[in-house]
Amino acid sequence: MGPMNEMVYIVDDDPSVGEALSNLLRANGKEMRIFTSGQEFLEFERQDACACLVLDLRMPGMNGLEVQKLVASETTPVIFITGRGDIPSTVTAMKGGAIDFLAKPVDEVALLACVERALNLDRVYRKEAFERSQLLARYQSLTPREQQVLPLLVKGLLNKQAAGELGITEYTVQIHRGHIMRKMEADSFATLVKLAGKLNLETTGPP
Repeated sequence: MGPMNEMVYIVDDDPSVGEALSNLLRANGKEMRIFTSGQEFLEFERQDACACLVLDLRMPGMNGLEVQKLVASETTPVIFITGRGDIPSTVTAMKGGAIDFLAKPVDEVALLACVERALNLDRVYRKEAFERSQLLARYQSLTPREQQVLPLLVKGLLNKQAAGELGITEYTVQIHRGHIMRKMEADSFATLVKLAGKLNLETTGPP
């Protein structure tokens, strides 16, 4: 069995291809679900879990490129497979974010490597997205004034200079600074600067 809550979705209008791929993936410890059309896949209520999509390029009705376009906002890594590939389609697929383009009959070793790479990419993305959401939650816990003070501090302004910018006392800036460090869970000023950098506060202001 593969890691819990990881899924490989297979979309191919040829049931024999779907079955062969699912047997290969199952034999290598992967959980998967097969769909015979892009519409069927899009209508399926997918779980919020690490996943990748093995997608046939040419299918009746909605083709693979159309499906890719519709799932682009979900950031699910896509691996295209096709028996009749062409350069323009490959370019379009890659520009759309596909991680690879495999010709049928699919090389088993190549497919397994692509699937593992795709799942790794999704794991990394999900970890980064979670960490960013946690960071944003901490930033949003700051008061409006603390949100004004933070970018001034990480730009390197002294407490006195930040106070002058905001028309408040230096002591008040010191108080805000302490609250900011605590709420942002920064154990040092260097850490605070790094966190602010992830929020792009130095150049863009509040996210």
